[in-house]
Amino acid sequence: MSASARTVRFGFGPWSTGVGDSADVLRYAVQADRAGLDLFTLSDHPHVGGRLDAYAVLGVVLGSTSHLTAAVNVTNLPSRPAPMLARSITSLSALSGGRVALGLGAGGSADDIVRLGVPRLTPGQAVRALEEAVTVIRKLSGGGAPVTFEGEFTTLHRAEPSPVPAPPVWTGSVGPKSLAVTGRVADGWFPGHASDWASELYRESRPRIDEAAAAAGRDPADIETIFNLPGRITDHPLPRTRDEDGRWAGGSVTQWVEELTSAVLEHGAGGFVFFDFADPAPTDVSLGRWATEIVPAVREALAKG
Repeated sequence: MSASARTVRFGFGPWSTGVGDSADVLRYAVQADRAGLDLFTLSDHPHVGGRLDAYAVLGVVLGSTSHLTAAVNVTNLPSRPAPMLARSITSLSALSGGRVALGLGAGGSADDIVRLGVPRLTPGQAVRALEEAVTVIRKLSGGGAPVTFEGEFTTLHRAEPSPVPAPPVWTGSVGPKSLAVTGRVADGWFPGHASDWASELYRESRPRIDEAAAAAGRDPADIETIFNLPGRITDHPLPRTRDEDGRWAGGSVTQWVEELTSAVLEHGAGGFVFFDFADPAPTDVSLGRWATEIVPAVREALAKG
């Protein structure tokens, strides 16, 4: 299936999820839901005491909205054992009517995470743990017989699966080995470092996913790319919509619409999550312009082909 034939997802991710931001985060989620966006995502930094727990917020967001799919972008796997993550994500799916996806990463900020008592993994171990976690979560989803599993990081002894199917798995992989994991087992990919379709990182990384998918007998087109996209929304066109490093910087509504439409039709983009930290306007305003001006215009342009 081509990216243009598939439904393209448009989302929003609040930049700050501190304890003091709780009311704002929920307000943005409700605003995004009412405006017709598809996704709402949250970062996961469990080692930061001043941050809200991503999965606690996810549950409240899902309970406060009606249409949005919510996801952690992306889950810091070393801090959340795969069997318990399976229970959390299938429970959220059951409670929300399936409006959840599992964003999953091998784990960043290792020096900080180990302060929580989590064993330190080598980079190679972290990648293997990522792939094993996807296997474990899927085995513990969708019903069936009790599961016995002997893995490198997880051992299950006749563990009872949830009757709820596993949600889509979207990874935040960056390195060659984790990109290959995405190709073998994932349903989608958040490119690292907010890299967009014109970046060198994307051009080098996506072929690794496609090669691994093909080698596993999968159709690479079934693995959607969802871009985390910061930028300014300006009242007037900018002379340059990209910075000195070639990264998308923003522009007028028309410039955003042209760029995103091209990203889907020419580069196979499967979705976009807008982060407004680069926009000086209040978040309510930026989110409103994104959801009510840019997104409908891109959807209309895509419908026309």
